[in-house]
Amino acid sequence: MKKPEVFKCKICGLTIEVLTGCECPTPVLCCGQPMNLMSEQTAEFKTEKHVPYPTKTENGTKVVVGESMPHPMEEKHYIEWIEIENGPYVNRKYLKPGEAPSAEFHVPLQKGMIVREFCNIHGLWKFEVKD
Repeated sequence: MKKPEVFKCKICGLTIEVLTGCECPTPVLCCGQPMNLMSEQTAEFKTEKHVPYPTKTENGTKVVVGESMPHPMEEKHYIEWIEIENGPYVNRKYLKPGEAPSAEFHVPLQKGMIVREFCNIHGLWKFEVKD
């Protein structure tokens, strides 16, 4: 199965997720223009404030965006959502400016789990649990 894709309009900023894409040549449009496909970015979580970092908690998994340097949560620059992908299941929390750039999920931290977050300016970031 093809993984869901996130697109963002470069004109108005609308963000959409296409759950089951097709192979047709017609692009996803908004404001009369093709939308940008947001690729999943990765980096070292200790030095990059956009990497979602999961830790085990008593009730499941806590994800913090920016482990050593928390991501800003201002009106013009913030994390829109954080999600955990665990096999065929996806749990997502939507955030607002002023909230902490973190989310707690009642899902046990496991090897192979993928954690993603979406920054309204810098796009889609991912972290995969290796051990």
